[in-house]
Amino acid sequence: MGSKERYHWQAQNVKHSGVDDMVLLSKITEEAIVENLKKRYMDDYIFTYIGPVLISVNPFKQMPYFTDREVELYQGAAQYENPPHIYALADNMYRNMIIDSENQCVIISGESGAGKTVGAKFIMSYISKVSGGGSKVQQVKDIILKSNPLLEAFGNAKTVRNNNSSRFGKYFEIQFSRGGEPDGGKISNFLLEKSRVVSLNTGERNFHIYYQVLEGASEEERENLGITTPDYYYYLNQSSTYNVDDINDKQEFAETMNAMAVIGLSLEERTSVIQIVAGVLHLGNIDFCEQGNYAVVASEDFLAFPAYLLGIDQGRLKEKLTSRAMDSKWGGRSETIDVTLNVEQANFTRDALSKALYARLFDYLVDAINKAIEKDREVFNIGVLDIYGFEIFQKNGFEQFCINFVNEKLQQIFIELTLKAEQEEYVQEGIKWTPIEYFNNKVVCDLIENKNPPGIVCVLDDVCATMHAKGEGADQTLLQKLQSQMGPNEHFNSWNKGFVIHHYAGVVRRGGILREEPGRAVHRPDRVDAEQRTAFHPRPVLGAPDGRQEGTAHHGRGKDQETSQRSGRDSDEMLPALHPLHQTQRDEEGQGLGGQ
Repeated sequence: MGSKERYHWQAQNVKHSGVDDMVLLSKITEEAIVENLKKRYMDDYIFTYIGPVLISVNPFKQMPYFTDREVELYQGAAQYENPPHIYALADNMYRNMIIDSENQCVIISGESGAGKTVGAKFIMSYISKVSGGGSKVQQVKDIILKSNPLLEAFGNAKTVRNNNSSRFGKYFEIQFSRGGEPDGGKISNFLLEKSRVVSLNTGERNFHIYYQVLEGASEEERENLGITTPDYYYYLNQSSTYNVDDINDKQEFAETMNAMAVIGLSLEERTSVIQIVAGVLHLGNIDFCEQGNYAVVASEDFLAFPAYLLGIDQGRLKEKLTSRAMDSKWGGRSETIDVTLNVEQANFTRDALSKALYARLFDYLVDAINKAIEKDREVFNIGVLDIYGFEIFQKNGFEQFCINFVNEKLQQIFIELTLKAEQEEYVQEGIKWTPIEYFNNKVVCDLIENKNPPGIVCVLDDVCATMHAKGEGADQTLLQKLQSQMGPNEHFNSWNKGFVIHHYAGVVRRGGILREEPGRAVHRPDRVDAEQRTAFHPRPVLGAPDGRQEGTAHHGRGKDQETSQRSGRDSDEMLPALHPLHQTQRDEEGQGLGGQ
């Protein structure tokens, strides 16, 4: 032990509060577990073990035991030498990887606001501090650590449950040499909440980066980007929530820009990123009015800035927001016809373009991080899965459906690896014990994902495939099919506007699910004519276009998105023009459930 200070979990120099490891509880009941967690929480002990599982209760305040002293205390110590801590879990993984020559993984799950993202950052920070290495390794460590504020800026937002809620899922691999030095990494991201770009619930904010740019940009940048206060922008003013008490948007903008520099983005590339962020904001202020049953842009002045910032010809942008190309085939011949959209369809086209731009910008940043830390061959890795928490909102749509399904699957993994596997081992070894009753949520997973009989996903996919761009009544059709397919199921109910799923973590009511992504956001792959695109070369914004609109925001547009097919491929046609971001595009974006 040397001169290191040790605190054995049974020692007299440690204040005891409840039971450190709940396998030692005299009675394993829900009441006993909750009471033990509460007792420890009230004494500021937020970590508790259940065997190899670490439970963390979010204290919603800064705790004093995440300093260098704790790093030294837990480094190389056995799990039960010190009080439960996330550093103990991280150290255990790191040492097992080196000693056993095996890759390690930690799954962080819990409801929204439970502190999952903070836990993931503590794990990465601890491993960075205890692993060795020279200057090259330090550069990798810096990129890994700086990727957190960057991804949080573009992927996190204030919700009613959490001021810094991750609105995307990520699996982060830290790659190591045989000596245990981190020399690479890889991030996989999924389920970015694209709907947040264009639609907000009361009391919530859009992604942090928008407010960071509006607060942190210099006067010259504000002038050249054409940006003003957040209440001017339709994509931000729907919730009337612009500030968060514990978030300094101006300071975090500087950190975001620094993080982009650390991962290797040039000044021109960083400028391009901010231009696109501002361009999406300006897109949201383009309004439409009806003229002869067709949509026209209400004020063409509002086209100038988004067209300029995104490097798109203003006339081309106007055309693609108010019309779509439709292929007709008969007699072995095909013909492309331009179909003019109505106001509702034009609004949806604008929003679909904004979501696609933002999603691909986010993918570009993830790809930039991966390129900065990638290596040809990995020896070992530690993976950290940080996914959305389980959510129950006042309005629960398709994205919440996906989020909660993922959490349902994570709960199933937890059950398989702990309760079920452990008790099956007792049976095999002939050990006498009192079986522990638990809810096996496989029935809920089957309800959602089963193929035969078809689950909710199959029915939803079928309805999406047969909508034929006609949104009216689609939700009612879905509800009728679900009622006939699900039959009597204690975990499924229907109501007049949707359906109810009894998840392991709560009962969630869903309605209007087909007014969102799965039935509507269909980006069909299409041929792209290079002559019809304006290449977007990253450059400092030195001069703003004429016709800048200042003053009051242009509001008051209808958002009931029940209409049909929109110009998905036409918006795709403009996306490759964004250089250098076009290199990270997907060639195809799926339809149906894949359109998420």
